[in-house]
Amino acid sequence: QVQLVESGGGLVQPGGSLRLSCQVSGLAFSRYGLFWYRQAPGKGRELVAVITDNGDMTRYADFVKGRFTVSRDNAKNTLYLQMTNLEPEDTAVYYCQGNDHWGQGTQVTVSS
Repeated sequence: QVQLVESGGGLVQPGGSLRLSCQVSGLAFSRYGLFWYRQAPGKGRELVAVITDNGDMTRYADFVKGRFTVSRDNAKNTLYLQMTNLEPEDTAVYYCQGNDHWGQGTQVTVSS
């Protein structure tokens, strides 16, 4: 059974940082590219970042503006999203996705 479990969300002030993690099990982790998505209240789900199977290539949505960094540790079956200089517009539920499997999401709220 494939499971993706996100963690690391929370409440942070504008300009702050958070690091999200996605622990993956039941999947040949190192064989798949992985994705971070987010869904803000009242909006559709949007792609945030992509990382290749061995981590040698990454891609980001324009709104990331160099503030987010996606990485992975294939030895730990874990995907990460380091988020810095957070803005209120980054408030959303963040999801990891791999091989068409989704996690349950972790809430990120950016507010003063």
